[in-house]
Amino acid sequence: MKTADLFNGQTFLSKLNGGKSSNKCTPRKAVFVQGDPSDSIFYIEKGKVKLAVVSKRGKEAVVAILGPGDFLGEECLAGQTQRISTATPLTQSVIVRIDKGAAIRALRDDPAFSGIFLAYLLERNIRTQEDLVDQLFNSSEKRLARVLLMLSRYGKEGQPDLVMAKISQETLAEMVGTTRSRVNHFMNKFRKLGFIRYNGEIEVNSSLLNVVLHD
Repeated sequence: MKTADLFNGQTFLSKLNGGKSSNKCTPRKAVFVQGDPSDSIFYIEKGKVKLAVVSKRGKEAVVAILGPGDFLGEECLAGQTQRISTATPLTQSVIVRIDKGAAIRALRDDPAFSGIFLAYLLERNIRTQEDLVDQLFNSSEKRLARVLLMLSRYGKEGQPDLVMAKISQETLAEMVGTTRSRVNHFMNKFRKLGFIRYNGEIEVNSSLLNVVLHD
């Protein structure tokens, strides 16, 4: 088991002495916006959240889709003073806001636990680097397959084998770095091959991994 797998967000929240608040968030209403002051971190208890960056020309790129157990805005712990991305719920979500000072105190007071939290953050950083390599070297078909597996939380113990509804093909196209028409083409291909099923939600079969591994 990876060290980061030992991390438990609820345990982290229990160590906080004040400085936190739980909020129900509706889809498309931003949790924070690129350029906002970076003075807190957020923990996702329920739902899915899109992280996106907008260029000076107004072009949006989806950085990640995060779900229960993930954190947002943790870069403030490293001294980042402004948000470098925009976080927007894709579904009805429950998100806990944690003041930067409260988070730092909790981590400082428990060195062993802060080590586990650091391992969790490093794992997130490695995943981001893998995403970059994926964008640079893999075909759009492989990138889409990998995104669907990630969204279904493939390989995560105790996680359901499905992708939540209402993640549009436009959003998938932004994550993959291709057009909506190409995403639609590959989604139809995956369905015909039995890799995915549509039933209100997108159900992902683990056999989709064959697309990622195939040369």
